[in-house]
Amino acid sequence: MARLSTILRLKRLNSLLGIYKRSPSCLQSIQTNYREYHHDHDRARENWWEISKNQRFLLLTAGAIGGTILTLSNDFGNASVEAAEKYDPDIEKHHKTVRTDLPTYRMEDVAAHNNEKTGIWVTYGIGVYDITEFVPKHPGSDKVMLGAGSAIDPFWHVFQQHNTPEVLTLLETFRIGNLNPEDQVSTRDMGDPWSGEPRRHPILKPAAQKPFNAEPPPSILIDSFITPKNHLPVPEIDEKTYELEIEIEGVKKVTKMTLKDLKKLPKHSVTAVVMCGGNRRSDMDNVKKVKGLYWGPSAVGNAVWTGVKLCDVLAKMGVKSDEEKHVHFEGLDTDPTSTYYAASIPLAKAMDPRGDVLLAYEMNGQPLSRDHGFPVRAIVPGTVGARNVKWLGKILISDKESDSHWQQKDYKGFSPSTDWDTVDFSKSPAIQHMPVTSAICYPSPGDKVKVEDGFITVKGYAWSGGGCRIVRVDLTCDGGETWHVAELEQEDLAKAPPGRAWSWTLWSAKIPVPKKAREVEIWSKAVDSNYNVQPESFKNTWNLRGVLSNAYSRVKVKLAK
Repeated sequence: MARLSTILRLKRLNSLLGIYKRSPSCLQSIQTNYREYHHDHDRARENWWEISKNQRFLLLTAGAIGGTILTLSNDFGNASVEAAEKYDPDIEKHHKTVRTDLPTYRMEDVAAHNNEKTGIWVTYGIGVYDITEFVPKHPGSDKVMLGAGSAIDPFWHVFQQHNTPEVLTLLETFRIGNLNPEDQVSTRDMGDPWSGEPRRHPILKPAAQKPFNAEPPPSILIDSFITPKNHLPVPEIDEKTYELEIEIEGVKKVTKMTLKDLKKLPKHSVTAVVMCGGNRRSDMDNVKKVKGLYWGPSAVGNAVWTGVKLCDVLAKMGVKSDEEKHVHFEGLDTDPTSTYYAASIPLAKAMDPRGDVLLAYEMNGQPLSRDHGFPVRAIVPGTVGARNVKWLGKILISDKESDSHWQQKDYKGFSPSTDWDTVDFSKSPAIQHMPVTSAICYPSPGDKVKVEDGFITVKGYAWSGGGCRIVRVDLTCDGGETWHVAELEQEDLAKAPPGRAWSWTLWSAKIPVPKKAREVEIWSKAVDSNYNVQPESFKNTWNLRGVLSNAYSRVKVKLAK
């Protein structure tokens, strides 16, 4: 068994050498030992196990939310390889091609490897893959295990964010054989689960197509105080048959409400930001690779949401505020296992009239569009976007937090020193309130900006979670030697007092530039009503999921005089 394991590892190594051939400095030590294997098996096997103590694969792949990074850390030197940048663009053909250097297996052989003891094998296309070492590192390992010992093609037919050169390149490194063609699983007759998706505006820049996650250009984002992201396919819901179930754990009776029932209740409107937990992830990723969609500063929107207050609905059912209980929101969007998207918030937030949690059915005075959660969605002001569940199908009052993947194994922050070998999602609380942030939306990086009377114009937005009001935005273009305070556009205090300031703040400033400068880097930092301020850099706030990305916004531009 030890010899077989060594051979399989070396075959995997052979694949890696092909994928990373553009980085000989990083792979020099492995290449040397690989050649020695053919020259002297016993010596190479000894060296291989020595290498395995020093070489670590940090394997990150997309769960239901997408994004993939593979880093091959080299303890022999300072070089490293990022497969996200060095993938094979023609990798898809490998999963349709028989590898003559590898054995052929029947599906029953694969089915016998469906747990940690026997090893975890899967098939994709014509390939057979041993992913035993990878599964524990995947935050969605429970979902991965659903495909253990079988084909993952049907799963990836829905989770199509996996069908990228980066992910397929990573998968090919685990290949151990070919699948008998008679056993290959086809998705040809499954239909496209994304075929019913609504049409989107072409100005949107997708971070992922399936599921559709996109952001507008930052310069468009700040054109208006009110602005006109998904995890799973957008469900098609008939308003006439729609019912929202509301259940209290331990109580047999389940309340059901139609859209008409909700509209009979007192109507409330709240202007609030919905911001993805990964907003500005690209800034953090530029410092050190993270796992997740490459969001810029525009995974955010500010809108007027209208609906019924959740506290009113629950109060009519006899629910009272409780500091220990939780409210689960379950969407009608499902994955291949018929698992609904779900998240939860503290019951105390839901029952607080000043918390302004809505069951919203309108956005900016119009019925919700399908992309924005038609017919009803949860709006939880001041809270990370992942808790603002769309296409709401069920509400549950429970003693425990939601056990969904997106509550327990995602949208959590960790120490910069925590990696995918050491992370324990159970040790970190789920993100609720977001930290203070700002983003420079104009000018864009690399723009040539006209200098007028020694000044340039800068515009952007700022926001802080938990209802904290933005009290100041500071700007500098000389590395922090001098700072200039921006003018703020925000809701007045009567509508948005501290503690209920749910909407964003738009800001603008004219800042002086050094006379002889041809290029400057503009920094922005926001300060909220609790005097929380953005951290200076991402180095000390970096985390492996790239969430809570709120260090100074920095944009480098050229000057035209």
